[in-house]
Amino acid sequence: MNIRKAELKDLSYLVDFTLEEAREAEGVIKIQETLSLGIETALKDNKIAAYWVLVDEEDYPVGSVSVVKEWSDWNAGYYWWIQSMYLKPEYRGKRLMALLVETVKKEMFVQGGLELRLYVHKNNTVAKKAYEKSGFIYSDYEMMKLSSKH
Repeated sequence: MNIRKAELKDLSYLVDFTLEEAREAEGVIKIQETLSLGIETALKDNKIAAYWVLVDEEDYPVGSVSVVKEWSDWNAGYYWWIQSMYLKPEYRGKRLMALLVETVKKEMFVQGGLELRLYVHKNNTVAKKAYEKSGFIYSDYEMMKLSSKH
C-alpha cells in the first residue's frame, strides 16, 4: 500500500468514495455531478483543498482523505480540517486510516499548520472509535450553523 497526492486521473474514484462516505456516515445521497465539479475544482487548485489517495500495488485507489485549511487570526496560522476520509470496506480495520491521518499530519507540520481537526456525525459511533484510535480527542467546541435555506 502507498499513499500519494491525488491527481485528476483519480477524480472518478474520489467522487465514488465521497458518495459512499456520505451514504455510510450520514445516510444521505449527494448529487454526483456536484461532487465531481467540487472535487475537480479542488484538484486543479490546491488552495481550495488537498487530496491524497491510498493505492494498492497496481496504483488502484482504495481510500482517500481530503483537507481544507482555516485561517486563525488568533494564532496566525492555519487549522487543517479533514473534509472527507474513506476506505473501501475490505481495507478497514487494518490501521490504514491511521496511515492516511499520519500522511496529512506530516504535511501539516511541514507547512506549519496549527492543528488537525475534523467533524464527525454525532451518531457515527464507528467513525468516532476509529478516529479515537488514530489519536483524535474531543474538542471543547460544539458546531452550530445558520442555513441559507428557508
